Amino acid sequence: MNPAVLAWLLAQLGPTTDQTGLTARYARLASAREVAREVLSERRANLLAEPLRMTVDGVVTIDQSNNLQGLERQLAALTDTSAPDDPVAGEPGIELVTAPLVPARRTR
Repeated sequence: MNPAVLAWLLAQLGPTTDQTGLTARYARLASAREVAREVLSERRANLLAEPLRMTVDGVVTIDQSNNLQGLERQLAALTDTSAPDDPVAGEPGIELVTAPLVPARRTR
């Protein structure tokens, strides 16, 4: 993973995100956008695994619903932002061409 991709991922996910984990995910997924999507989806799943709102009467109220909405907005915004490893529009891609191989006719 090059420094531009790492910087983009840290900008999307926060500077305290484990860089070795990001590198391993990038090696597996080969796309910065997919790495960010996977990390944000895990964070969303962790929030959903716990109660979103907890109240101890007269003491404290903890509400995580805004954090969940923020993660969902960030996941939706990933499709609109450009990642440094995205292919450039108009750039020729890899094409696969196949041709049947037939034996040549040989007459003697």
